[in-house]
Amino acid sequence: MTDDAYGLAKQAGEAIRSATGVETHDVALVLGSGWASAADRIGTVQADVELSSLPGFPPPMVAGHRNLLRSVRAHGQNVLVFGGRSHLYEGHPASTVVHGVRSAAAAGCRTVILTNAAGGLNPAWPVGQLVLIADQLNLSGHNPMTGPPPPDDLPGRFCDLTDIYSPRLRELAHGIDGGLAEGVYAGVLGGSYETPAEIRMFAAMGAELVGMSTVLEAIAARHLGLEVLGLSLVTNLAAGLSPAPLAHDEVLEAAQNAETRVVDLISGLLAATAP
Repeated sequence: MTDDAYGLAKQAGEAIRSATGVETHDVALVLGSGWASAADRIGTVQADVELSSLPGFPPPMVAGHRNLLRSVRAHGQNVLVFGGRSHLYEGHPASTVVHGVRSAAAAGCRTVILTNAAGGLNPAWPVGQLVLIADQLNLSGHNPMTGPPPPDDLPGRFCDLTDIYSPRLRELAHGIDGGLAEGVYAGVLGGSYETPAEIRMFAAMGAELVGMSTVLEAIAARHLGLEVLGLSLVTNLAAGLSPAPLAHDEVLEAAQNAETRVVDLISGLLAATAP
């Protein structure tokens, strides 16, 4: 990706307007592994765009992700649904990983819902548990705020992350689905799963979830003033907590099984935040 990451996001925002025919979008939804088909059940489709046809977007390469950006109309809001995302472990730089949320901001979005599949460290949470991210540990070794400074028309790089995940949106989510848990998400580089010793270390640091996405996107979104909701689905117990070997297939299966509940929650949030 070009060193002018913010300029490229601005170009992508304009391309989104042109390709969808929608002047301003309100909410961005980034779908995690196995959740791409949820894009078929959220609102009325206004336009489908091949994600990699837009400036700065490589095609998603991970199973369970789609090369799709969909514009939908739901509950009086224009929603950008990203069917896939880029990951550090694919060899992408941080600027590419966060390009989606920066482009969504350039397209007018003021809210972003980040979803992911995660390993669970809390023994009380079964596979299939939906968890609101209350805070995060960026253990990836990367940060989207490194490199050239933002242009003068954007906030400076030293952004406040005290409320990185919106207390307001989390409260609304609890009102929609009373079975939601809350926890701290540890974002790691990947792409190997963690060792049992690493899981014990993460737990000692306060993590209750672990995954390979989300943390950089949340930082970049908050830097640009977006309100962020993070939603994890526990798709497997973390290494050392289950005798079963870890595999991506079980991640996809758990995500598909939870799809209806996830769609209901997202639809409820769109209704609750409608203008």
